[in-house]
Amino acid sequence: DVQLQASGGGLVQAGGSLRLSCVASGFTFDRAAIGWFRQAPGKEREAVSCRANSDGSTLYGDSVKGRFTISSDNAKKTVYLQMNNLKLEDTAVYYCTASPRGWMVHLWRGMSDYWGQGTQVPSPA
Repeated sequence: DVQLQASGGGLVQAGGSLRLSCVASGFTFDRAAIGWFRQAPGKEREAVSCRANSDGSTLYGDSVKGRFTISSDNAKKTVYLQMNNLKLEDTAVYYCTASPRGWMVHLWRGMSDYWGQGTQVPSPA
């Protein structure tokens, strides 16, 4: 079965950096599209970034462009979200999501049925 295991977080001040990781299993990672969403208290779930591992194409939400970078390590079947110049507005629970068939638009719209557990940014750990 498809599994997505996210990790990361830590204490950070405004302007600082964090990196999230999501280890994938149960599908062909290098053919998939994979990405990150986030949800802050009282707000709707928001697309942060998606990546098509087949060709490296990416999408970013307007609020994170120029600050966040998504990348993948196909050998490790892991997607990363490097978050730089963090703002208070970035505080949220972040979720890893994937389209095993590589459907970027489907993924960007939040239509995937595959989600990892949420990870709080920032987190005490």
